[in-house]
Amino acid sequence: MSGTRATSPWFSRLIQDTGWQPVPPTMIQQQTYVDIADNTGAKQAMCIKVLRGSSSKGKFKRKVAHVGDVIICAVKKTLGGGEIKQGEIIRCVVVRTRQPTLRKDGSYVRFDKNAAVVIDAEGNPRGTRIFGAVARELRDKNFMKIVSLASEVV
Repeated sequence: MSGTRATSPWFSRLIQDTGWQPVPPTMIQQQTYVDIADNTGAKQAMCIKVLRGSSSKGKFKRKVAHVGDVIICAVKKTLGGGEIKQGEIIRCVVVRTRQPTLRKDGSYVRFDKNAAVVIDAEGNPRGTRIFGAVARELRDKNFMKIVSLASEVV
């Protein structure tokens, strides 16, 4: 694809001369699609409300969710025969974000995709398996059952 911004000479020179980098994607906010990382039958969901988040910086103030925050989602894609149906409203906890998360030791952790795990009203996961790695920050937010079910904690 010739002529795209990423391969054009002026864009390469801008990055080389000034060190400018494209803005990474923001945290989870309304209308953000997340992958579901458990075996409840949901594959993809859209965030419709951030329950325990912080406000974002910038021109428009809105609540955003980081790793360990609870969000309300509408299910968009499902697997056949699962306990969750398409269009259902579910409560999820964010386990992976594309936005880098700063840790207390000064390091950053970042994942390839945004992902969440379906939870019930008490905060326990509805599924019996968690797919993929989850962030260590879930342990600080007292989601110990999710941490114990995960195959890898990063």
